[in-house]
Amino acid sequence: MSDPDFNELLQAAEQLSAEVEGTTELPKVERTLRQVLEASNELWSRVAQSGTGTEDVQAHLLLGSKGVDLPQLSQKLETISSRKTFEPLEPVPDVDIKSFLKNEQENALLAVIEEVHRKTFEEVEQQQINRMLDDWKKDKSRILNSLLGTSEDLFNVDVLREKSVNADAESRTIRSSLDHQEMAYAKQITEYNKLVIQGVVRPSLVDKFFEVAESLNDKKTVELWEVVRYMTQIPVQMSDNPLAARNTSEVQAALILQARKYLQDRYKVFMSNAVSGSMLQARRGGVPGTYPLVLGFVRVHVPSSVLGLEDGLVDGLPVWPVVFYCLRCGDVEAALFAARQAGPALEEFSTILEQFQKSRDFRLSSQLETLVRIQYRRQTRNITDPFKRAVYSVISACDVHDKHSEVAKAAEDYLWFKLCQIREDSVEQQSESSLGDKITYSQLQTLIIEEYGESYFSAQSQPHLYFQMLFLTGQFEAAIEFLARTTKLKVHAVHVAIALHELGLLAVPNTPQSALLIVQPSDVPPSKRLNFSRLIVVYVRKFEATDFREALHYYYFLRNVKNENEGNLFATCICDLVLETHEFDTLLGCTKPDGFRVPGLVDMFFETESDTRALIELVASDAEKKALFEVAVKLYDLAGNTEKMLTLLVSLMSQVVSQAQKPDSLRARLQEHAKNVSDRTRSSDLHCRPELTVTFSIMKELFMFFDYYHSQHFDLAMEVIQSSKLIPTSESEVPECSDNFKRLSDEVTRVIPDVLLATMNILCSQYSKLRGSGSEMQGRKFEDVSKDKFCSSLTAVTASATTCPGYHEFCWPHPVLHAWRDHQQAGADGSCLTLSCKLEG
Repeated sequence: MSDPDFNELLQAAEQLSAEVEGTTELPKVERTLRQVLEASNELWSRVAQSGTGTEDVQAHLLLGSKGVDLPQLSQKLETISSRKTFEPLEPVPDVDIKSFLKNEQENALLAVIEEVHRKTFEEVEQQQINRMLDDWKKDKSRILNSLLGTSEDLFNVDVLREKSVNADAESRTIRSSLDHQEMAYAKQITEYNKLVIQGVVRPSLVDKFFEVAESLNDKKTVELWEVVRYMTQIPVQMSDNPLAARNTSEVQAALILQARKYLQDRYKVFMSNAVSGSMLQARRGGVPGTYPLVLGFVRVHVPSSVLGLEDGLVDGLPVWPVVFYCLRCGDVEAALFAARQAGPALEEFSTILEQFQKSRDFRLSSQLETLVRIQYRRQTRNITDPFKRAVYSVISACDVHDKHSEVAKAAEDYLWFKLCQIREDSVEQQSESSLGDKITYSQLQTLIIEEYGESYFSAQSQPHLYFQMLFLTGQFEAAIEFLARTTKLKVHAVHVAIALHELGLLAVPNTPQSALLIVQPSDVPPSKRLNFSRLIVVYVRKFEATDFREALHYYYFLRNVKNENEGNLFATCICDLVLETHEFDTLLGCTKPDGFRVPGLVDMFFETESDTRALIELVASDAEKKALFEVAVKLYDLAGNTEKMLTLLVSLMSQVVSQAQKPDSLRARLQEHAKNVSDRTRSSDLHCRPELTVTFSIMKELFMFFDYYHSQHFDLAMEVIQSSKLIPTSESEVPECSDNFKRLSDEVTRVIPDVLLATMNILCSQYSKLRGSGSEMQGRKFEDVSKDKFCSSLTAVTASATTCPGYHEFCWPHPVLHAWRDHQQAGADGSCLTLSCKLEG
């Protein structure tokens, strides 16, 4: 017989396939072998001929091994994608009931899908918006804080605390986070606050900080504080609105004069140094005074190319440079002397200069100033001598737009010119010819901070110069804020702000939640306000974890600042400091066993004991809001608020009373605190509600009961529970205990199920122990005496747990007691043996 060929095998396979399809026990084959062969040939032809389809083959192999038919799946997906999935189906006639119901069903499913899609999209969008807002708030806070320095200085409090703890473990001392500059300033702050607290005459903080600057041996720092010293010597009274007080004509005139005086004194020092370097050329001699100094300076530093000789000479030198530099040094008398030495050519000008000298604010009268301006416009403006034009501009504010670049070589010279040219007269006092030739104090401030700004003065490379330009024009807040953005100068900015704040010269916003520098719409532009509170808080954050005393002294400057809750910002900062550092005993003090409170660091800032206790109670309230209940218990006790202390204490005790005692656990700490409270006070001395005192006493008894229970001192535990009258130990006590139960607080009733179960376990253990006694006499004694006693006790306990109205609603949800209720309802006896089996099971 010849071997069967492939066609015969194929026919046999088809016949076998048909037989399989006819049976109901085997699963139906979806493809015949011929169909499998055709599909295989088709795939092979595509792969072999075109080289494509490899992915399809791999997909067939992968999905086929998992029982997935890829062609059928693709067909279904194409059918689904071709439909308008989320659009309602077209309506069908109502007479076609089958199609109508099918259409309604599919429309309902599509409506549900669309609704879920819409809600999901809205939820995702809302979550995205919330996340963006949260990120923005964090970034905004980080950016505002980083304006005062690098982020490492601001947000590494935990790192600092960890370093201090490690250092404490090694040397038992906490290393300060303050550098030598900060420590020097902090020392002056501490001494100043002590004098303020004592009520004695306050020293000048500016002078104290100037001494610190001198001790640092830093010339730039000394110059910075010298500017502050000059600009704070003005007649201003403490007021609620320092900005309005500074904008008065009297104070502004004083600010202008002080700024001019500083620039003049500085220039006089500069001239002295310049002359000292060229003594031979200067030929000054040994005569003191401004006039010889100016002559020597002109000989050394004024080039002949800018000198005009048409108005005469003074000691062989042109008169106008001598007059100008005398005015630049602030010595009008010397300038008048030089003008008179020039002879008749300056006789008229000498008269004008004499009137200029006699004026209190170094200003000519309105009529004379107008005449000088007219003369300047007609004659002086077009001359070649820059010093003569500069002198006329200084004494009569002529041509305020001229920068006098031939004479004003530095920014300080330019600012001095502008300060001399400021006129605050009303429009009615100005002649028509001079209305456009005027500069006011606010215009000069705008010119410095807005038109020129930081880039013009190269503020990043010359921060001291830009600070001077702002501070000398009375823009204290903007100057401090700029200085605070420079990391190395931040410490000086903070203490300049403190000094101005104590003098009543610093303008602050209405709320401490504002940005560091804000513009209030009601203020005269370009006035700004500095958030003094934010500046202090961010600065102290660097070292508050290690230098508690210094941190408190800085926070003390915020004692008059109200927070958003109309509270004291000083107290709020102390609360945050205490809760972040957990230095409760160091900062707030502690209570001795005799009830006497040992003072903490905060006590020196409050006049009376009641004020200190009010602060401690505020800290306790914050701790309670933050769920630091154990801390709140300790602080309420320290503040003397027994009511709040016991309320929280019994609430915490009820949560852990049934646990086994472990060293340094919450239960152990609460029990120790309750013992301390009991030792130093009697029940009659606890100033709180009587029912709270009763609850506290019951909780102490329950602590004793569970201590005896877990240590298997069952006899002592039963004595405690019998004396407490919380649960009945005999059937006769059930009514009494049930009545007492109704008067118990919630803290106690929550513990009753655990008390019942523990008591049942104790009774079962005692019953089993007695029943297993080896002696026949003991066993008989047990049978005669103890069996009824234990059965009665167990019956009373279990009855109270499962049937008494008072106990029932609290106790029956407990798994074991619930099983006992079901057991009794089923009619089973309450024998000790059955109870023991139930408990053990």
